[in-house]
Amino acid sequence: MLIINKYLPIPKQTDSEFWTIDRLEHIRQLALTGEPYQIFTSRRNNLRILDRVEFRVAETKITREPSADTRVSFSGISMSSPLYLGDMSYGALSGTPNIAIAEAADITGTLAGTGEGGLHPEVAKHKRIFVQWASARFGVDVDVLNAGLGVVIKIGQGAKPGIGGHLPGSKVTEPISKTRRIPVGMDAISPAPHHDIYSIEDLGQRIEALKELTGKPVFVKVAATNYIPYVVSGIARMKADGVIIDGHGAGTGATPAVIRDNVGIPIELAVSSADSVLKREGLRDNFTIIAAGRVGDATDAAKLIALGADVVSVGTGALIAMGCVMVHKCHIGSCPTALTNKIDGTRIMETEFGTKMLVNFVRGFSLELANILDNLNLSSVSQLKGRRDLLYGYGLSRDTLEILGIRGEVEELNPKLGELWTRRRKNALHDLINKGEPSLTSMGSTAPPDVEKPARILDWLRSDGAQVTRPSIDPYREDIDTSFLLKGGELYLSLPVIFDVSNSPLEYTQAFAWASLALGTLVFSVETIRQFEEVSLSSDGKGIATWSTKPSLGNYFIPEDLEEMEELANEGEVPGFILDEDIMGEDIELVISDADLRLKEAGVRNRYDLIAKSSRLRDSSDVFKLVALGADSVIMPYSVLEVAIGEGSKGNLKERAFNLISGMRKEIALLAGSAGIYSIQSSLTGNRELLRAVNLNSYVARRIRVRQAGSL
Repeated sequence: MLIINKYLPIPKQTDSEFWTIDRLEHIRQLALTGEPYQIFTSRRNNLRILDRVEFRVAETKITREPSADTRVSFSGISMSSPLYLGDMSYGALSGTPNIAIAEAADITGTLAGTGEGGLHPEVAKHKRIFVQWASARFGVDVDVLNAGLGVVIKIGQGAKPGIGGHLPGSKVTEPISKTRRIPVGMDAISPAPHHDIYSIEDLGQRIEALKELTGKPVFVKVAATNYIPYVVSGIARMKADGVIIDGHGAGTGATPAVIRDNVGIPIELAVSSADSVLKREGLRDNFTIIAAGRVGDATDAAKLIALGADVVSVGTGALIAMGCVMVHKCHIGSCPTALTNKIDGTRIMETEFGTKMLVNFVRGFSLELANILDNLNLSSVSQLKGRRDLLYGYGLSRDTLEILGIRGEVEELNPKLGELWTRRRKNALHDLINKGEPSLTSMGSTAPPDVEKPARILDWLRSDGAQVTRPSIDPYREDIDTSFLLKGGELYLSLPVIFDVSNSPLEYTQAFAWASLALGTLVFSVETIRQFEEVSLSSDGKGIATWSTKPSLGNYFIPEDLEEMEELANEGEVPGFILDEDIMGEDIELVISDADLRLKEAGVRNRYDLIAKSSRLRDSSDVFKLVALGADSVIMPYSVLEVAIGEGSKGNLKERAFNLISGMRKEIALLAGSAGIYSIQSSLTGNRELLRAVNLNSYVARRIRVRQAGSL
């Protein structure tokens, strides 16, 4: 057995990453020394909102013996520092890291969360833990619930809002099987909702029941999503002791990439809006907010406390302190540092090493926080809470500054800053075409606009994750209807995706036509494809439907601008309009949203299909967001398959086209289930309320009529 008891070298980072080498080295320095190292690091050139918020201090001094008091207390629990060490389950982690986290919490007088995987018998010996009561109830009984200082009802988490926890069967070995009480080798996929919590009143009943059973404080963990201020308000009204808000970008052991990268909002916006609503409604006193998700250092923690948090959660940071090198392999169980590896006796992290590094990290982190307080002329961390006046924003939109409740320099950013095809997108699509299943990944999101630079308006938009106030729908256990009826019910599509093969090589044309016939969708072409007439949307009149660049009765019309569309809409001769970004010369997000609104204002929206078309669309998340902006279906370029294949073999094109379309349908179902939608056509089309913009240019956000994340 290989025993890991020292740090491994940090590999070179070739992709965009939030946890950059300088962040990892900072954490390692704290873990090696237990002493303060660096505060007030400026990262305002990053796109993450919290990085563009800074304290205004004249000078920075760091001492080994700062005078400020970092102690906090809530619900009868005292902490030496406002640090909660994640909610990482036994199974996601490999046992000894779980023990090290619990031991470190005891030694440092902080708190640790156990996650939803039941309770490791060695972890149960420690008292400064919060045990989790999640939707699958893995390994939970009255003894487990009484083991720690408090109970956490897990509704959602930042890496996968609206869907349940996911531990691949390959990691369910004998020890995990015993603790979770499930068979060896079985995927542990928690239900998306709690099946006894479908309303805020149901949640109130569970809170009261757990308080009566244990006599301990009860917290509720939720993901940061569209309605987070109202969700948190409801949790407070139901007499919970506090909330753990897990922001977009938070880490995880396994999650579908399409959910991780497209659902949820940043923690800084969630905390500020939740704190504001709680104060407005007189619910803030004696209610604790724990902020989680991308807390990179003590400076991040201080900013979040100034925005309204009481305590911050450090999960990924704790793993880095114990040796994580950020290779994103947690979900396949091959972690080189033995933190998240499969428990099979081949590799293990030494508990003493993990505990020592983590204790030092907590102490160094706390000393840095105390130094920040000294530099701000504050004597205790309690004096920092809610002090938004100490913060200043740089390069943020007017709307974002207003939501944060801080002053700052307004900058309305160009929505198109980055490359269209990043390695992350290519890798996810490569998985999709080879497996026909949504790509699984791990750790926090690196998607735009927080980490990668956005390439188009869609990249600034996030979808909702249903929680508490309405239930999510489990896409693994329930059938979500992704189908669309077009042309007054004459055309059936199993998903709102059509592939454009008008300029594709013959082998791609044949592959997409075959896959479309098999899966129940269409291909867009100039000439009808022989033997595939019933799936051809073509211009020669021989397919199942016809398009034209000139108005003609019964045919889809491709206008040059929206004025031409409006003029024809009054005549009622066509079934719908194909709005082509490449022809109209304007971003398809703006075009489709404007077209949807104009037809609604004219009172004729239900008479016409709006089909979005662009050569610059990439994946199912683009499709989902365009439908929410008003599209009835989306025409994608065949080149998506070319990009997914990359430099690999061009063989098995039919199978790969089939996998691509089938996988996209599953990804759209995942996004829909997460948002609480059963039927895409009836509930998603034009439903912009399911979207939020993250620091998107305020003028663009208003034009597409999408509210900013964190807005009330």
